[in-house]
Amino acid sequence: MSTTETRTLPPWTVVVGIVLVAANLRTLMASLPPLAEAVRSDLGLSNAWMGVLTTLPVLCMGLLAPVANQVGRRLGPSTAVGCGVGLVLVGLAVRGADGGVVWALYAGTFVAGAGIALAGTLLPGIVKAVFPAHRAGFGTGVTMMAMMGFAGVASATSVPLAGVLGGWSGSLLSWVVLAGVALVAWVPVTVAARRRRAAFPDTDTGSHALPWGSTTAWLLAGYLACQSWQFYSSLAWLAPSYEASGWTARDAGLLMSVFTGAQLVSGLVAPTLLDRVRDPRVLLVGASVLGGLGEIGVWLAPDGAPWAWALLLGAGQGACFALGLGLLVRYSTTARDSARLTAMAFLVSYTVASAGPATMGAVRDATGSYPALWAVLAAMALPQLLLISRLRPDAVRVGASPHPDLTGAGRQRPAAS
Repeated sequence: MSTTETRTLPPWTVVVGIVLVAANLRTLMASLPPLAEAVRSDLGLSNAWMGVLTTLPVLCMGLLAPVANQVGRRLGPSTAVGCGVGLVLVGLAVRGADGGVVWALYAGTFVAGAGIALAGTLLPGIVKAVFPAHRAGFGTGVTMMAMMGFAGVASATSVPLAGVLGGWSGSLLSWVVLAGVALVAWVPVTVAARRRRAAFPDTDTGSHALPWGSTTAWLLAGYLACQSWQFYSSLAWLAPSYEASGWTARDAGLLMSVFTGAQLVSGLVAPTLLDRVRDPRVLLVGASVLGGLGEIGVWLAPDGAPWAWALLLGAGQGACFALGLGLLVRYSTTARDSARLTAMAFLVSYTVASAGPATMGAVRDATGSYPALWAVLAAMALPQLLLISRLRPDAVRVGASPHPDLTGAGRQRPAAS
């Protein structure tokens, strides 16, 4: 997206559209865990196969990130994001259409995951285009607030909605309403962007290739892989861990809402602070330690302070992910470079992290209990901290020179807002 692609619209219209699109990027995953035991019991699924339901959209977000980058290049980012929201709507409808058919549950999850991949990959570039450089962190924070806020709502309301709507399939189906609202809100953004592209064709001849030769891109991809493995595994297994120890589904859903609600706060605050610091490692280390402490708590003393562990988990992981999104903007030169950096980082990180929920489910099946699962997640914080130590503030930005990713020439420091 060029910086002027949406200039014909009032800025608030685009921001509202961004918020509503972001609101649909996690409800697919967050709405399921509080209902996991009911779904597993009704359909006769193992814990590993339940983990696949979280793995599928994450795998889509990884493998389809380069495809999203190319679709955005051909159709325009705004149009591609609209198509992504449409796929989310269709996928949610299929997933919840018939609670007695296993294939519909998995097929709908796959289609919606593809839509999330399309919209989620391109959204950071749109944020970079819409928000000025010194407010990029705030733009990322607003996006995170919407994403995690509605994830928290999904977790907290899944069980009550199942009671009102006749079961878990009705609860899952209800999220098509939010996707429909986002699609309607995004139409003016798409129309304005298409008119702008028709009037002023894109003459940008810069590279759209993924920055495989960039050390910075690999560091960000590795960091996000560790963070995403922990986040999606926690999202999938926090509620079932406590249900297995005797909690009701409703209480486990409330615990999940604390987990996601903490992400709402930290996801807004952390990238806003990123605008004010030169060295992002200060924030990255603090956030990683918070999340690690939460995992250690669930591992070693799950009943000691469960609400505190959920709070630490959510605050740490929400901040870690939001900072990662902010760095995809900071360590790129243009909106195009942000899109290709995001595509590479998502391809690597989400593809690796997609194995997390199912692998953790297999660990649970093999050991017969949850402590080993949380021990593995706590250990993931160590390579994450190692990668963070390499993310220097003067790292070469993607697109900083004609051949920055291969030669390192033309080094350009990220702006310290």
